[in-house]
Amino acid sequence: MHNEHIISALKDAQKALEHLIANEKTIEAVDCAAALMAEAIKGNGKVMSCGNGGSLCDAMHFAEEMTGRFRSDRRAYAAVAISDASHIACVGNDYGYEYVFSRYVEAHGHAGDVLLAITTSGTSKNVVKAAEAARKKGVKVVALTGRDDTPITRLADVAIVTPGGTDWADRVQELHIKCIHIMIELIERRLDPQNYTD
Repeated sequence: MHNEHIISALKDAQKALEHLIANEKTIEAVDCAAALMAEAIKGNGKVMSCGNGGSLCDAMHFAEEMTGRFRSDRRAYAAVAISDASHIACVGNDYGYEYVFSRYVEAHGHAGDVLLAITTSGTSKNVVKAAEAARKKGVKVVALTGRDDTPITRLADVAIVTPGGTDWADRVQELHIKCIHIMIELIERRLDPQNYTD
């Protein structure tokens, strides 16, 4: 039986969440990020999202909740994850994997858009390059990461830093998906307040 490992993992996750709840700077950053994204959509802009591995899955999850439905019916919000396999394979082959996200931002980003750049370490080269490309295009950058004072936080207009309290990225990612869901709710509250009674 491995019950003690399960309980230990859940307590570890609980500790990480409590740490996040107590971090006023991060709580404020989540609200600021949602405000930036809501303003982009209100101004006919879009939110692009990117990341590697599990963070790419989070980027895709964010985008599909925005274009689909989160809790209640409402209009679709303009969001896209940089996840097209042919684009990634083409750019990776021709330029190198470091450029798979930045080339997309260069092609599709416009002033008034927002880039949600997800990297648990804050140092993923292709995510950092995407943020650099965004800055050149006048695209606002929201960083979702697990460490402060990293290349991605230094490029961000808003940096959401969710340290998991351990050396493992999985705790950071668990906090990221919570922040993503909360951001979507806050965007909805700004753009479609009729869906909320409180």
